[in-house]
This record gives sequence, structure tokens and C-alpha cells, in this order.
Amino acid sequence: MPLLAIPFPSWLKPEIIPGLPFRWYGLMYLVAFAIAYRLFTYQVKQKKLELPKDTVTNLFFWGIIGLLLGARILSALVYNYEPNQPNRYLQNPLLIFWPFDENMRFVGLQGMSYHGGVIGATIAIVLYCKRKRLSILEMGDIVTTSVPLGYTFGRLGNFINGELYGRITSSGWGIIFPQAERLPARLKWVQETAQAAGIPLPPGPGALVNLPRHPSQLYEAFFEGIVLWLLLWFVFRNRARFKGFMIAAYIGGYGLVRFFIEYFREPDKNIGFPIRLSSADNPIQLLVSPWNFTTGQIFCFLMVLAGALLLIVFSRLDRKKPPADRPNARGQKKKEPNR
Repeated sequence: MPLLAIPFPSWLKPEIIPGLPFRWYGLMYLVAFAIAYRLFTYQVKQKKLELPKDTVTNLFFWGIIGLLLGARILSALVYNYEPNQPNRYLQNPLLIFWPFDENMRFVGLQGMSYHGGVIGATIAIVLYCKRKRLSILEMGDIVTTSVPLGYTFGRLGNFINGELYGRITSSGWGIIFPQAERLPARLKWVQETAQAAGIPLPPGPGALVNLPRHPSQLYEAFFEGIVLWLLLWFVFRNRARFKGFMIAAYIGGYGLVRFFIEYFREPDKNIGFPIRLSSADNPIQLLVSPWNFTTGQIFCFLMVLAGALLLIVFSRLDRKKPPADRPNARGQKKKEPNR
């Protein structure tokens, strides 16, 4: 029976140059930051804002610092949770930013949380704007419109690393990730999936088999990155009627898209489904019920609520402004007629 899955490309390696500690994932982060910075400066020029270059650079610098700190801290404290086990990062917080393993090999900072990055970057940008007396909502609108396209490259880095792969699938576009968890061949659903995907089962009572997975990293790169950016940039950006609109649209839009993609992404094994509303047996590797929710879905649901709430709050704040200070349908302030 022919293989109805796609083997992971053997030429894709995490290291840019084998033997050297330079990884594609880190390079993708640099590309993401560069793209976001370029889109930010483009909008600053388009809006004819009088922002010194140093101010823009420093805003991005502190935003990136906040993003990395928040992403790493939330990942260490939430996603490294082990039932009935003490969190080693709580016991020794310095390990959160320790880039070496037990054998003193450089491994970088393994584990970054998107939602933690959003929180950290938001705090850093708000504090910087307050210090420089910049409009928080205006700067936030520009930043959130610039970010999603760069996010695409971060997920491509996850794909190259062969991490954060999706749940098991017998569809023709499932990918066999070399680092994915092997599953017991004795399980009935494993046997059925392997047969549907054309994968022979190894013999023996303790045999393990690697099944194809949804390439959820690519789903996220496309929908959370490219599609969301296209909507924000070409549809909403020139129709924003008040400051803060793009912030709310990004937060709510990302949360909504990511919520549904989480159905195809495998939950963290140590956490599983924090919310189970279905009594059906649901291994974390399979999409059995839409009523079992992951940690990522909980955070994304909160993002959707936050986006809707911010939309209401920012809209009401705008109504309190004089009519001349409100932007029109193209995002420009209304001009007083010549008298």
C-alpha cells in the first residue's frame, strides 16, 4: 500500500551550519523583527508623524525585550507544569534564562509562549510611550498592524525545528516528523490510522510507530501570519474610525484564528486538556471532540473577549472627543472647513 503521508524533508536541519550554535529559529526571529520594524516605519512616514528615528528604534528595542521576557517567563511557569511535581523554575528562577542543559551544552532558551510575549511587549511599549509622552493607542495601532507578517517566520522556524507539530491525521498532507512521539502499535486507533496512511506496523508487543501529523506550524504561519496581516493591512487599516481600533482588531482576530487552529495542534503532554466538557475518550494526539479545550484555546478565548471589550472601550473614548479630532473612514482626522 502506498504511503499517504509526506516525510519530513531530510535536508531541513535546525542548525544553519552543522556544528555551530546558529539556528534557523533564531534567524527567523530576526527576520520577523526586521519586517515588523519596516512596516512600522512605513506607517510612521505615511501618517507623517514627527517621530525621531531614535525614538522608533528604542520603542522597538524595549518592545522586543519585553516580548522575549514575557514569552520565556510564561512558558517556563505555565507550559512546564508537571502534575504533582514542583516547578523547577519556581524553585530556581535563574534557570528560566539559563541557555545550557545539564551537560553544559548550549541549547538556547527552549520554550517561548506567544501569549506571554504579547503581555511582555505590551507592558514594555506602554511604559516607553508614557515616558516619551507618546500616544499609547496610536503607537499600539501601528505596532499591531505591523506584527502578524513577521509572526509567519517564527512559525516557519518551529516547522524547521520539527516542534509544535499537530495532532495525528490520515489525510494526504499529514507530515511524519522525525522527533514526534512514537505511539504503541497495539492501540486500535493507532492501527487504524497507520492503515489509512499506508504505514506498516512494526512487529512485536512493545512496537512503536511514528504517525503523520497535521503541519500546524504551517497552518499558523499562513492564517495567523499572512491572512491576518492582509486583513489588518488592506481591509481594516484605512477604515479605522478611532485610535485603538487596530489594537482591538488584532487581539480579537488573532485569538479567534488561533482558537480554531488549536484543534489541529497537539496539546502539551503534561497539561493535556485543562477543560474537558466531553466524556468521550480523547487522547491528546487526536481530535475527537471540539468540547475539550487546550491551554492555548483558553488564552485565545480570553483574547477574543479582550478584543471585543477594547473595541467598546476605545469607541466610547473616541465619542467623547471633539468631532474635529476623530478620524474618518480612511483613518484620517476630519478637517475643519475654511471659513
